[in-house]
Amino acid sequence: MADVFVSYARSDKARVAPLVAAIEAKGWTVWWDPDITPGQEFDDQIDAEIDAAKAVVVVWTPVSVVSRWVRGEAREAAERGILVPVRFEQARLPMDVRAIHTTDLDNWGEDPESPSAQECLRALGSMIARAQTSQSGKSGNGSAPPPSARGSARFTICVLPFANMSGDPEQEYFSDGITEDIITDLSKVSALAVVSRNSAFMYKDKHVDVPKVARELKVSHVLEGSVRKAGGRVRISAQLIDGASNNHVWAERYDRDSSDIFALQDEISQAIVKALKLRLLPEEKQAIERRGTDNAEAHNLYLMARQTYVSGQEVDARSARAIVRLCARATEIDPRYAQAWVLMAIGYWRLRVLGDRSDDGMMSVERALMVDPNLAEAHAVKAQLLLLDGDADAAAAEVAHALVLDPQSYEVNRSAGRLSYQFHRHEDAIGFYEKAATLMEADINSVMMLISCCTALGDVDGAQRNAQRALKRTEIALAHDQNNVEVTTYSAYALAALGEGERAKARMNRALLIDPDNFNMRYNFVCALSVHLKDREAALDMLGPVFDTISDNFMSYAKADPDLEFLRHDPRYLAMVATAEARLAAKGTEAIRID
Repeated sequence: MADVFVSYARSDKARVAPLVAAIEAKGWTVWWDPDITPGQEFDDQIDAEIDAAKAVVVVWTPVSVVSRWVRGEAREAAERGILVPVRFEQARLPMDVRAIHTTDLDNWGEDPESPSAQECLRALGSMIARAQTSQSGKSGNGSAPPPSARGSARFTICVLPFANMSGDPEQEYFSDGITEDIITDLSKVSALAVVSRNSAFMYKDKHVDVPKVARELKVSHVLEGSVRKAGGRVRISAQLIDGASNNHVWAERYDRDSSDIFALQDEISQAIVKALKLRLLPEEKQAIERRGTDNAEAHNLYLMARQTYVSGQEVDARSARAIVRLCARATEIDPRYAQAWVLMAIGYWRLRVLGDRSDDGMMSVERALMVDPNLAEAHAVKAQLLLLDGDADAAAAEVAHALVLDPQSYEVNRSAGRLSYQFHRHEDAIGFYEKAATLMEADINSVMMLISCCTALGDVDGAQRNAQRALKRTEIALAHDQNNVEVTTYSAYALAALGEGERAKARMNRALLIDPDNFNMRYNFVCALSVHLKDREAALDMLGPVFDTISDNFMSYAKADPDLEFLRHDPRYLAMVATAEARLAAKGTEAIRID
Protein backbone atom coordinates (compact mmCIF):
# COMPACT_ATOMS: atom_id res chain seq x y z
CA MET A 1 0.00 0.00 0.00
CA ALA A 2 1.24 3.51 -0.86
CA ASP A 3 2.09 6.30 1.57
CA VAL A 4 0.16 8.92 -0.41
CA PHE A 5 -3.12 8.57 -2.30
CA VAL A 6 -3.66 11.24 -4.99
CA SER A 7 -7.27 12.01 -5.95
CA TYR A 8 -7.75 13.88 -9.23
CA ALA A 9 -9.78 14.07 -12.44
CA ARG A 10 -8.34 11.96 -15.26
CA SER A 11 -8.31 14.90 -17.67
CA ASP A 12 -5.90 16.69 -15.27
CA LYS A 13 -3.29 13.92 -15.42
CA ALA A 14 -0.66 16.07 -17.16
CA ARG A 15 -0.61 18.72 -14.43
CA VAL A 16 -0.75 16.12 -11.64
CA ALA A 17 2.29 14.20 -12.92
CA PRO A 18 4.92 16.79 -11.79
CA LEU A 19 3.33 16.86 -8.34
CA VAL A 20 3.54 13.06 -8.10
CA ALA A 21 7.17 13.16 -9.23
CA ALA A 22 8.04 15.67 -6.50
CA ILE A 23 6.33 13.53 -3.84
CA GLU A 24 8.16 10.41 -5.01
CA ALA A 25 11.43 12.33 -5.02
CA LYS A 26 10.98 12.69 -1.26
CA GLY A 27 11.03 8.91 -0.96
CA TRP A 28 7.28 8.42 -0.47
CA THR A 29 5.25 5.93 -2.49
CA VAL A 30 2.22 7.25 -4.40
CA TRP A 31 -0.98 5.60 -5.63
CA TRP A 32 -2.42 7.67 -8.45
CA ASP A 33 -2.58 6.03 -11.88
CA PRO A 34 -3.71 2.42 -11.44
CA ASP A 35 -3.98 -0.04 -14.29
CA ILE A 36 -7.25 -1.58 -13.15
CA THR A 37 -10.41 -2.21 -15.14
CA PRO A 38 -13.27 -0.09 -13.75
CA GLY A 39 -15.77 -2.10 -11.76
CA GLN A 40 -16.10 -3.62 -8.31
CA GLU A 41 -12.40 -4.59 -8.22
CA PHE A 42 -11.49 -0.96 -8.95
CA ASP A 43 -13.82 0.31 -6.18
CA ASP A 44 -12.40 -2.18 -3.69
CA GLN A 45 -8.82 -1.21 -4.57
CA ILE A 46 -9.58 2.50 -4.06
CA ASP A 47 -11.22 1.82 -0.69
CA ALA A 48 -8.24 -0.26 0.42
CA GLU A 49 -5.69 2.32 -0.71
CA ILE A 50 -7.46 5.24 1.00
CA ASP A 51 -7.79 3.20 4.20
CA ALA A 52 -4.05 2.44 4.17
CA ALA A 53 -2.77 5.86 3.04
CA LYS A 54 -0.94 8.09 5.49
CA ALA A 55 -2.07 11.17 3.51
CA VAL A 56 -4.52 11.93 0.70
CA VAL A 57 -3.70 14.72 -1.75
CA VAL A 58 -6.82 16.03 -3.49
CA VAL A 59 -6.14 18.08 -6.61
CA TRP A 60 -8.91 20.62 -7.10
CA THR A 61 -9.42 21.98 -10.61
CA PRO A 62 -12.51 23.30 -12.42
CA VAL A 63 -12.97 19.74 -13.68
CA SER A 64 -12.38 17.79 -10.47
CA VAL A 65 -14.65 19.95 -8.28
CA VAL A 66 -17.68 18.57 -10.13
CA SER A 67 -16.46 14.97 -9.91
CA ARG A 68 -18.44 12.98 -7.35
CA TRP A 69 -15.53 10.54 -7.11
CA VAL A 70 -13.02 13.22 -6.15
CA ARG A 71 -15.45 14.94 -3.78
CA GLY A 72 -16.26 11.64 -2.08
CA GLU A 73 -12.58 10.78 -1.65
CA ALA A 74 -11.95 14.26 -0.24
CA ARG A 75 -14.74 13.87 2.33
CA GLU A 76 -13.42 10.48 3.42
CA ALA A 77 -9.89 11.86 3.81
CA ALA A 78 -11.16 14.89 5.75
CA GLU A 79 -13.07 12.60 8.11
CA ARG A 80 -9.86 10.69 8.81
CA GLY A 81 -7.86 13.89 9.23
CA ILE A 82 -5.38 13.05 6.43
CA LEU A 83 -6.52 15.48 3.71
CA VAL A 84 -3.93 17.69 1.97
CA PRO A 85 -5.87 19.75 -0.63
CA VAL A 86 -4.17 21.64 -3.48
CA ARG A 87 -5.72 23.78 -6.17
CA PHE A 88 -5.15 24.96 -9.73
CA GLU A 89 -6.89 27.83 -11.58
CA GLN A 90 -8.53 29.12 -8.40
CA ALA A 91 -11.08 26.32 -8.67
CA ARG A 92 -14.17 26.95 -6.55
CA LEU A 93 -13.91 24.51 -3.65
CA PRO A 94 -16.82 22.36 -2.43
CA MET A 95 -18.36 23.86 0.70
CA ASP A 96 -17.49 20.96 3.00
CA VAL A 97 -13.72 21.49 2.54
CA ARG A 98 -13.53 25.26 2.26
CA ALA A 99 -12.51 25.63 5.88
CA ILE A 100 -9.46 23.36 5.32
CA HIS A 101 -6.33 25.24 4.26
CA THR A 102 -5.71 24.67 0.54
CA THR A 103 -2.43 25.37 -1.30
CA ASP A 104 -2.57 27.06 -4.72
CA LEU A 105 -0.15 25.40 -7.15
CA ASP A 106 -0.63 27.32 -10.39
CA ASN A 107 3.14 27.97 -10.66
CA TRP A 108 4.21 24.44 -9.71
CA GLY A 109 5.40 23.50 -13.20
CA GLU A 110 7.40 26.71 -13.55
CA ASP A 111 9.06 26.53 -10.14
CA PRO A 112 8.98 23.26 -8.16
CA GLU A 113 10.94 25.04 -5.42
CA SER A 114 8.28 27.74 -4.99
CA PRO A 115 7.00 28.47 -1.45
CA SER A 116 3.61 26.97 -2.28
CA ALA A 117 5.20 23.75 -3.58
CA GLN A 118 7.34 23.41 -0.49
CA GLU A 119 4.33 24.15 1.73
CA CYS A 120 2.47 21.22 0.20
CA LEU A 121 5.44 18.86 0.67
CA ARG A 122 5.93 19.98 4.26
CA ALA A 123 2.26 19.28 5.03
CA LEU A 124 2.63 15.82 3.52
CA GLY A 125 5.82 15.17 5.45
CA SER A 126 4.22 16.16 8.74
CA MET A 127 1.16 13.97 8.12
CA ILE A 128 3.22 10.94 7.04
CA ALA A 129 5.52 11.29 10.05
CA ARG A 130 2.53 11.45 12.37
CA ALA A 131 1.04 8.33 10.80
CA GLN A 132 4.34 6.45 11.06
CA THR A 133 4.65 7.40 14.73
CA SER A 134 1.16 6.14 15.52
CA GLN A 135 1.83 2.88 13.64
CA SER A 136 5.30 2.27 15.08
CA GLY A 137 3.93 -0.08 17.73
CA LYS A 138 5.84 1.65 20.54
CA SER A 139 4.41 3.03 23.75
CA GLY A 140 6.20 4.88 26.53
CA ASN A 141 7.67 1.67 27.97
CA GLY A 142 8.56 0.14 24.62
CA SER A 143 5.73 -2.40 24.64
CA ALA A 144 3.20 -2.85 21.87
CA PRO A 145 0.08 -0.69 22.21
CA PRO A 146 -3.28 -2.26 22.97
CA PRO A 147 -5.29 -3.50 19.96
CA SER A 148 -7.59 -0.47 20.03
CA ALA A 149 -4.61 1.86 19.48
CA ARG A 150 -3.25 0.18 16.35
CA GLY A 151 -5.19 2.31 13.89
CA SER A 152 -7.57 -0.25 12.40
CA ALA A 153 -10.69 -1.87 13.80
CA ARG A 154 -10.41 -5.53 14.78
CA PHE A 155 -14.15 -6.14 14.73
CA THR A 156 -17.17 -4.71 12.94
CA ILE A 157 -20.55 -4.66 14.63
CA CYS A 158 -24.15 -3.85 13.78
CA VAL A 159 -26.47 -2.75 16.60
CA LEU A 160 -29.95 -3.76 15.46
CA PRO A 161 -32.89 -1.61 16.64
CA PHE A 162 -33.89 -2.81 20.10
CA ALA A 163 -37.44 -4.13 20.12
CA ASN A 164 -40.03 -2.20 22.08
CA MET A 165 -41.58 -4.78 24.44
CA SER A 166 -43.53 -2.28 26.53
CA GLY A 167 -46.88 -3.03 24.93
CA ASP A 168 -47.23 0.69 24.17
CA PRO A 169 -46.32 1.94 20.67
CA GLU A 170 -45.71 5.40 22.12
CA GLN A 171 -42.68 3.98 23.95
CA GLU A 172 -40.98 3.38 20.59
CA TYR A 173 -39.04 6.60 21.03
CA PHE A 174 -37.37 5.14 24.13
CA SER A 175 -36.22 1.85 22.58
CA ASP A 176 -34.97 3.71 19.48
CA GLY A 177 -33.14 6.17 21.73
CA ILE A 178 -31.44 3.34 23.64
CA THR A 179 -30.29 1.84 20.33
CA GLU A 180 -28.92 5.16 19.09
CA ASP A 181 -27.07 5.78 22.35
CA ILE A 182 -25.39 2.36 22.23
CA ILE A 183 -24.37 2.91 18.59
CA THR A 184 -22.87 6.25 19.59
CA ASP A 185 -21.06 4.76 22.58
CA LEU A 186 -19.54 1.85 20.65
CA SER A 187 -18.46 4.21 17.85
CA LYS A 188 -16.07 5.79 20.36
CA VAL A 189 -14.12 2.52 20.69
CA SER A 190 -11.26 2.64 18.18
CA ALA A 191 -10.98 -1.15 17.94
CA LEU A 192 -14.59 -1.40 16.74
CA ALA A 193 -16.10 -0.37 13.43
CA VAL A 194 -19.81 0.27 13.96
CA VAL A 195 -22.45 0.20 11.22
CA SER A 196 -24.33 3.49 10.87
CA ARG A 197 -27.74 4.05 12.39
CA ASN A 198 -29.32 4.26 8.97
CA SER A 199 -28.03 0.85 7.84
CA ALA A 200 -28.98 -0.77 11.15
CA PHE A 201 -32.51 0.69 11.17
CA MET A 202 -33.26 -0.84 7.76
CA TYR A 203 -33.96 -4.01 9.77
CA LYS A 204 -36.41 -2.37 12.17
CA ASP A 205 -39.65 -4.33 12.64
CA LYS A 206 -38.34 -7.17 10.46
CA HIS A 207 -37.61 -10.82 11.21
CA VAL A 208 -33.84 -10.99 11.32
CA ASP A 209 -31.56 -13.80 10.18
CA VAL A 210 -28.32 -12.79 11.93
CA PRO A 211 -25.87 -14.56 9.56
CA LYS A 212 -27.70 -13.00 6.61
CA VAL A 213 -27.44 -9.53 8.21
CA ALA A 214 -23.74 -10.11 8.87
CA ARG A 215 -23.17 -11.04 5.22
CA GLU A 216 -25.20 -8.13 3.89
CA LEU A 217 -23.46 -5.54 6.08
CA LYS A 218 -20.07 -7.32 6.11
CA VAL A 219 -19.84 -7.29 9.91
CA SER A 220 -18.23 -9.76 12.30
CA HIS A 221 -20.82 -9.37 15.09
CA VAL A 222 -24.45 -8.36 15.59
CA LEU A 223 -25.98 -6.95 18.77
CA GLU A 224 -29.72 -7.35 19.24
CA GLY A 225 -31.97 -6.72 22.20
CA SER A 226 -35.25 -5.54 23.62
CA VAL A 227 -36.48 -2.85 25.98
CA ARG A 228 -39.43 -3.03 28.34
CA LYS A 229 -40.33 0.14 30.22
CA ALA A 230 -43.11 0.22 32.78
CA GLY A 231 -43.67 2.63 35.63
CA GLY A 232 -40.30 3.60 37.02
CA ARG A 233 -38.55 0.41 35.89
CA VAL A 234 -36.75 -0.56 32.71
CA ARG A 235 -35.68 -4.01 31.59
CA ILE A 236 -33.13 -4.43 28.80
CA SER A 237 -32.13 -7.77 27.32
CA ALA A 238 -29.15 -7.82 24.96
CA GLN A 239 -27.10 -10.46 23.18
CA LEU A 240 -23.96 -10.27 21.08
CA ILE A 241 -23.85 -12.83 18.27
CA ASP A 242 -20.96 -13.99 16.10
CA GLY A 243 -22.09 -13.25 12.55
CA ALA A 244 -20.27 -16.22 11.00
CA SER A 245 -21.21 -18.99 13.43
CA ASN A 246 -24.49 -17.55 14.79
CA ASN A 247 -23.23 -18.40 18.28
CA HIS A 248 -23.82 -16.19 21.31
CA VAL A 249 -20.67 -14.41 22.44
CA TRP A 250 -22.37 -12.65 25.33
CA ALA A 251 -25.89 -12.19 26.67
CA GLU A 252 -27.34 -10.42 29.68
CA ARG A 253 -30.62 -9.11 31.10
CA TYR A 254 -30.78 -5.95 33.18
CA ASP A 255 -33.67 -4.90 35.41
CA ARG A 256 -33.18 -1.45 36.89
CA ASP A 257 -34.80 1.76 37.99
CA SER A 258 -35.28 4.02 34.95
CA SER A 259 -33.09 6.66 36.60
CA ASP A 260 -30.13 4.25 36.16
CA ILE A 261 -30.45 4.21 32.36
CA PHE A 262 -27.09 5.90 31.71
CA ALA A 263 -25.16 3.52 33.95
CA LEU A 264 -27.00 0.65 32.27
CA GLN A 265 -25.95 1.78 28.79
CA ASP A 266 -22.35 2.14 29.96
CA GLU A 267 -22.43 -1.41 31.34
CA ILE A 268 -23.72 -2.80 28.03
CA SER A 269 -21.03 -1.02 25.98
CA GLN A 270 -18.24 -2.08 28.35
CA ALA A 271 -19.55 -5.66 28.49
CA ILE A 272 -19.34 -5.88 24.70
CA VAL A 273 -15.78 -4.56 24.73
CA LYS A 274 -14.86 -7.14 27.39
CA ALA A 275 -16.62 -9.99 25.54
CA LEU A 276 -14.56 -9.22 22.43
CA LYS A 277 -11.40 -9.16 24.57
CA LEU A 278 -10.58 -5.58 23.63
CA ARG A 279 -8.87 -3.03 25.82
CA LEU A 280 -10.79 0.19 26.38
CA LEU A 281 -8.44 3.17 26.46
CA PRO A 282 -8.95 5.67 29.32
CA GLU A 283 -9.98 8.43 26.92
CA GLU A 284 -12.48 6.10 25.24
CA LYS A 285 -14.00 5.15 28.57
CA GLN A 286 -14.35 8.85 29.41
CA ALA A 287 -15.91 9.55 26.01
CA ILE A 288 -18.51 6.80 26.53
CA GLU A 289 -19.42 8.13 29.96
CA ARG A 290 -19.60 11.74 28.75
CA ARG A 291 -23.23 12.57 27.92
CA GLY A 292 -25.24 15.67 27.25
CA THR A 293 -26.99 15.26 30.58
CA ASP A 294 -26.85 13.08 33.67
CA ASN A 295 -30.55 13.55 34.35
CA ALA A 296 -32.69 10.64 33.15
CA GLU A 297 -35.90 12.70 33.09
CA ALA A 298 -34.33 15.43 30.94
CA HIS A 299 -32.94 12.77 28.60
CA ASN A 300 -36.34 11.10 28.32
CA LEU A 301 -37.96 14.42 27.34
CA TYR A 302 -35.23 15.01 24.77
CA LEU A 303 -35.83 11.54 23.25
CA MET A 304 -39.55 12.39 22.96
CA ALA A 305 -38.72 15.67 21.21
CA ARG A 306 -36.24 13.98 18.90
CA GLN A 307 -38.79 11.33 17.93
CA THR A 308 -41.24 14.12 17.05
CA TYR A 309 -38.54 15.78 14.97
CA VAL A 310 -37.44 12.60 13.16
CA SER A 311 -40.96 11.35 12.44
CA GLY A 312 -42.19 14.77 11.32
CA GLN A 313 -39.31 15.86 9.09
CA GLU A 314 -41.23 18.90 7.94
CA VAL A 315 -42.24 22.46 8.77
CA ASP A 316 -45.39 21.89 10.80
CA ALA A 317 -46.48 24.30 13.55
CA ARG A 318 -47.99 21.65 15.83
CA SER A 319 -44.89 19.41 15.87
CA ALA A 320 -42.60 22.44 16.11
CA ARG A 321 -44.40 23.67 19.23
CA ALA A 322 -44.25 20.16 20.72
CA ILE A 323 -40.48 20.07 20.17
CA VAL A 324 -40.09 23.48 21.83
CA ARG A 325 -42.24 22.51 24.85
CA LEU A 326 -40.46 19.21 25.44
CA CYS A 327 -36.99 20.73 25.12
CA ALA A 328 -37.95 23.71 27.27
CA ARG A 329 -38.87 21.32 30.07
CA ALA A 330 -35.65 19.32 29.54
CA THR A 331 -33.52 22.45 29.81
CA GLU A 332 -35.41 23.59 32.90
CA ILE A 333 -34.36 20.32 34.54
CA ASP A 334 -30.79 20.56 33.19
CA PRO A 335 -29.82 24.03 31.89
CA ARG A 336 -26.51 22.60 30.59
CA TYR A 337 -28.16 20.11 28.22
CA ALA A 338 -26.70 21.52 25.00
CA GLN A 339 -28.35 19.01 22.65
CA ALA A 340 -31.79 19.91 24.04
CA TRP A 341 -31.08 23.62 23.46
CA VAL A 342 -30.16 22.83 19.84
CA LEU A 343 -33.31 20.79 19.23
CA MET A 344 -35.37 23.58 20.78
CA ALA A 345 -33.73 25.99 18.32
CA ILE A 346 -34.79 23.71 15.45
CA GLY A 347 -38.38 23.94 16.68
CA TYR A 348 -38.12 27.72 16.80
CA TRP A 349 -36.55 27.75 13.33
CA ARG A 350 -39.54 25.88 11.96
CA LEU A 351 -41.91 28.38 13.58
CA ARG A 352 -39.93 31.27 12.07
CA VAL A 353 -40.28 29.75 8.62
CA LEU A 354 -44.03 29.78 9.23
CA GLY A 355 -43.98 33.48 10.13
CA ASP A 356 -43.01 33.71 13.82
CA ARG A 357 -40.77 36.77 14.21
CA SER A 358 -39.17 35.97 17.59
CA ASP A 359 -35.44 35.56 18.26
CA ASP A 360 -35.96 32.62 20.62
CA GLY A 361 -34.22 30.24 18.21
CA MET A 362 -30.99 32.25 18.20
CA MET A 363 -31.10 32.57 21.97
CA SER A 364 -31.45 28.79 22.26
CA VAL A 365 -28.49 28.22 19.94
CA GLU A 366 -26.33 30.63 21.90
CA ARG A 367 -27.22 28.80 25.13
CA ALA A 368 -26.06 25.55 23.51
CA LEU A 369 -22.79 27.12 22.34
CA MET A 370 -22.13 28.53 25.81
CA VAL A 371 -22.19 24.96 27.12
CA ASP A 372 -20.37 23.36 24.17
CA PRO A 373 -18.72 25.72 21.62
CA ASN A 374 -17.75 22.73 19.46
CA LEU A 375 -21.21 21.25 19.06
CA ALA A 376 -21.50 20.95 15.29
CA GLU A 377 -25.31 20.81 15.25
CA ALA A 378 -25.50 24.13 17.10
CA HIS A 379 -23.44 25.84 14.39
CA ALA A 380 -25.56 24.16 11.70
CA VAL A 381 -28.84 25.43 13.16
CA LYS A 382 -27.34 28.86 13.76
CA ALA A 383 -26.53 28.98 10.05
CA GLN A 384 -30.17 28.41 9.16
CA LEU A 385 -31.34 31.15 11.52
CA LEU A 386 -28.75 33.55 10.06
CA LEU A 387 -29.94 32.66 6.58
CA LEU A 388 -33.48 33.59 7.58
CA ASP A 389 -32.08 36.95 8.74
CA GLY A 390 -30.49 37.47 5.31
CA ASP A 391 -26.90 37.14 6.54
CA ALA A 392 -25.66 34.65 3.95
CA ASP A 393 -21.94 35.18 4.60
CA ALA A 394 -22.26 34.48 8.32
CA ALA A 395 -24.46 31.46 7.56
CA ALA A 396 -21.84 30.07 5.17
CA ALA A 397 -19.12 30.51 7.79
CA GLU A 398 -21.18 28.62 10.38
CA VAL A 399 -21.85 25.78 7.94
CA ALA A 400 -18.16 25.52 7.03
CA HIS A 401 -17.22 25.39 10.71
CA ALA A 402 -19.88 22.76 11.42
CA LEU A 403 -18.58 20.58 8.58
CA VAL A 404 -15.08 20.68 10.03
CA LEU A 405 -16.38 19.76 13.48
CA ASP A 406 -18.54 16.85 12.33
CA PRO A 407 -18.90 16.10 8.60
CA GLN A 408 -20.91 12.97 9.50
CA SER A 409 -23.68 14.87 11.30
CA TYR A 410 -27.14 14.59 9.83
CA GLU A 411 -28.13 18.11 10.83
CA VAL A 412 -24.87 19.58 9.51
CA ASN A 413 -25.36 18.02 6.09
CA ARG A 414 -28.99 19.14 6.00
CA SER A 415 -27.94 22.70 6.79
CA ALA A 416 -25.19 22.66 4.16
CA GLY A 417 -27.68 21.32 1.63
CA ARG A 418 -30.23 24.05 2.35
CA LEU A 419 -27.59 26.77 2.04
CA SER A 420 -26.26 25.40 -1.25
CA TYR A 421 -29.76 24.95 -2.66
CA GLN A 422 -30.87 28.46 -1.82
CA PHE A 423 -27.88 29.87 -3.70
CA HIS A 424 -28.44 27.58 -6.69
CA ARG A 425 -25.28 25.55 -6.06
CA HIS A 426 -27.18 22.40 -6.90
CA GLU A 427 -24.14 20.16 -7.43
CA ASP A 428 -22.94 20.96 -3.90
CA ALA A 429 -26.45 20.51 -2.53
CA ILE A 430 -26.71 17.02 -4.02
CA GLY A 431 -23.66 15.83 -2.09
CA PHE A 432 -24.99 17.14 1.21
CA TYR A 433 -28.58 15.97 0.75
CA GLU A 434 -27.36 12.54 -0.35
CA LYS A 435 -25.31 12.26 2.83
CA ALA A 436 -28.28 13.35 4.97
CA ALA A 437 -30.59 10.86 3.28
CA THR A 438 -28.17 8.01 4.01
CA LEU A 439 -27.79 9.06 7.65
CA MET A 440 -31.53 9.12 8.42
CA GLU A 441 -33.79 6.42 7.01
CA ALA A 442 -36.91 8.43 7.94
CA ASP A 443 -35.72 11.49 6.02
CA ILE A 444 -37.97 11.89 2.99
CA ASN A 445 -37.41 15.63 2.59
CA SER A 446 -33.73 15.28 1.64
CA VAL A 447 -34.63 12.81 -1.09
CA MET A 448 -37.29 15.24 -2.35
CA MET A 449 -34.65 17.97 -2.48
CA LEU A 450 -32.44 15.63 -4.52
CA ILE A 451 -35.26 15.40 -7.08
CA SER A 452 -35.37 19.19 -7.30
CA CYS A 453 -31.58 19.53 -7.56
CA CYS A 454 -31.31 16.90 -10.29
CA THR A 455 -34.18 18.53 -12.19
CA ALA A 456 -32.48 21.94 -11.98
CA LEU A 457 -29.26 20.41 -13.39
CA GLY A 458 -31.10 18.64 -16.19
CA ASP A 459 -30.22 15.22 -14.74
CA VAL A 460 -33.37 13.36 -15.77
CA ASP A 461 -32.07 9.93 -14.70
CA GLY A 462 -31.06 11.27 -11.29
CA ALA A 463 -34.46 12.92 -10.78
CA GLN A 464 -36.28 9.70 -11.72
CA ARG A 465 -34.06 7.56 -9.52
CA ASN A 466 -34.64 9.78 -6.49
CA ALA A 467 -38.36 10.02 -7.20
CA GLN A 468 -38.56 6.22 -7.03
CA ARG A 469 -36.52 6.33 -3.82
CA ALA A 470 -38.80 8.98 -2.30
CA LEU A 471 -41.95 7.10 -3.30
CA LYS A 472 -40.63 3.97 -1.59
CA ARG A 473 -39.97 5.88 1.64
CA THR A 474 -43.42 7.50 1.55
CA GLU A 475 -45.17 4.17 1.02
CA ILE A 476 -43.46 2.75 4.11
CA ALA A 477 -44.57 5.74 6.19
CA LEU A 478 -48.14 5.75 4.81
CA ALA A 479 -48.51 2.07 5.67
CA HIS A 480 -48.38 3.18 9.32
CA ASP A 481 -50.53 6.31 8.92
CA GLN A 482 -52.61 6.84 5.75
CA ASN A 483 -53.72 10.30 6.92
CA ASN A 484 -50.21 11.71 7.32
CA VAL A 485 -50.60 14.83 5.19
CA GLU A 486 -46.89 15.68 4.99
CA VAL A 487 -45.99 12.21 3.70
CA THR A 488 -48.96 12.22 1.31
CA THR A 489 -47.65 15.52 -0.03
CA TYR A 490 -44.26 13.99 -0.73
CA SER A 491 -45.78 10.94 -2.37
CA ALA A 492 -47.84 13.17 -4.69
CA TYR A 493 -44.71 15.13 -5.66
CA ALA A 494 -42.76 11.92 -6.30
CA LEU A 495 -45.56 10.58 -8.50
CA ALA A 496 -45.61 13.84 -10.43
CA ALA A 497 -41.84 13.61 -10.96
CA LEU A 498 -42.36 10.08 -12.30
CA GLY A 499 -44.94 11.38 -14.79
CA GLU A 500 -47.93 9.77 -13.08
CA GLY A 501 -50.07 12.90 -13.17
CA GLU A 502 -53.46 11.34 -12.46
CA ARG A 503 -52.24 9.47 -9.38
CA ALA A 504 -50.41 12.56 -8.19
CA LYS A 505 -53.51 14.76 -8.49
CA ALA A 506 -55.67 12.15 -6.76
CA ARG A 507 -53.33 12.24 -3.75
CA MET A 508 -53.31 16.03 -3.81
CA ASN A 509 -57.10 16.11 -3.66
CA ARG A 510 -57.14 13.63 -0.78
CA ALA A 511 -54.62 15.67 1.20
CA LEU A 512 -56.52 18.92 0.56
CA LEU A 513 -59.69 17.36 1.96
CA ILE A 514 -57.85 16.35 5.15
CA ASP A 515 -55.97 19.63 5.74
CA PRO A 516 -56.91 22.37 3.23
CA ASP A 517 -55.00 25.13 5.05
CA ASN A 518 -51.65 23.33 5.30
CA PHE A 519 -49.16 25.88 3.97
CA ASN A 520 -46.25 23.53 3.30
CA MET A 521 -48.48 20.98 1.58
CA ARG A 522 -49.89 23.56 -0.83
CA TYR A 523 -46.44 24.93 -1.62
CA ASN A 524 -45.12 21.48 -2.51
CA PHE A 525 -48.16 20.85 -4.69
CA VAL A 526 -47.44 24.12 -6.51
CA CYS A 527 -43.90 22.91 -7.20
CA ALA A 528 -45.10 19.53 -8.49
CA LEU A 529 -47.74 21.09 -10.75
CA SER A 530 -45.24 23.62 -12.05
CA VAL A 531 -42.02 21.77 -12.71
CA HIS A 532 -43.25 18.22 -13.36
CA LEU A 533 -46.86 18.36 -14.59
CA LYS A 534 -46.52 21.73 -16.37
CA ASP A 535 -50.08 22.67 -15.34
CA ARG A 536 -49.64 26.44 -14.99
CA GLU A 537 -53.26 27.32 -14.17
CA ALA A 538 -53.60 24.62 -11.51
CA ALA A 539 -50.28 25.67 -9.99
CA LEU A 540 -51.34 29.33 -9.82
CA ASP A 541 -54.71 28.40 -8.32
CA MET A 542 -52.88 26.40 -5.65
CA LEU A 543 -50.37 29.22 -5.09
CA GLY A 544 -52.94 31.94 -4.27
CA PRO A 545 -53.67 30.81 -0.66
CA VAL A 546 -49.92 30.24 -0.13
CA PHE A 547 -49.03 33.84 -0.92
CA ASP A 548 -51.93 35.04 1.20
CA THR A 549 -50.13 33.76 4.32
CA ILE A 550 -46.48 33.49 3.25
CA SER A 551 -43.85 34.86 5.68
CA ASP A 552 -41.07 37.21 4.63
CA ASN A 553 -38.55 34.46 5.38
CA PHE A 554 -40.27 31.96 3.12
CA MET A 555 -40.87 34.58 0.42
CA SER A 556 -37.12 34.90 -0.21
CA TYR A 557 -36.87 31.11 -0.44
CA ALA A 558 -39.80 30.87 -2.88
CA LYS A 559 -38.40 33.59 -5.14
CA ALA A 560 -35.17 31.59 -5.48
CA ASP A 561 -36.79 28.15 -5.83
CA PRO A 562 -36.04 26.68 -9.30
CA ASP A 563 -39.24 24.63 -9.08
CA LEU A 564 -41.24 27.84 -9.68
CA GLU A 565 -39.30 28.91 -12.77
CA PHE A 566 -42.20 27.82 -15.00
CA LEU A 567 -44.40 30.48 -13.36
CA ARG A 568 -41.91 33.36 -13.04
CA HIS A 569 -43.14 35.57 -15.89
CA ASP A 570 -46.86 34.84 -15.70
CA PRO A 571 -48.87 38.03 -14.92
CA ARG A 572 -50.87 36.22 -12.22
CA TYR A 573 -47.68 35.11 -10.49
CA LEU A 574 -46.15 38.61 -10.64
CA ALA A 575 -49.36 40.12 -9.22
CA MET A 576 -49.36 37.59 -6.35
CA VAL A 577 -45.74 38.40 -5.50
CA ALA A 578 -46.42 42.14 -5.54
CA THR A 579 -49.46 41.78 -3.30
CA ALA A 580 -47.66 39.51 -0.84
CA GLU A 581 -44.62 41.81 -0.65
CA ALA A 582 -46.85 44.83 -0.02
CA ARG A 583 -48.61 42.95 2.77
CA LEU A 584 -45.30 41.92 4.34
CA ALA A 585 -43.92 45.45 4.09
CA ALA A 586 -47.00 46.85 5.82
CA LYS A 587 -46.75 44.21 8.52
CA GLY A 588 -43.09 45.09 9.08
CA THR A 589 -43.89 48.77 9.40
CA GLU A 590 -46.64 47.99 11.88
CA ALA A 591 -44.27 45.84 13.96
CA ILE A 592 -41.71 48.65 14.10
CA ARG A 593 -44.40 51.13 15.14
CA ILE A 594 -45.61 48.83 17.92
CA ASP A 595 -42.07 48.33 19.21
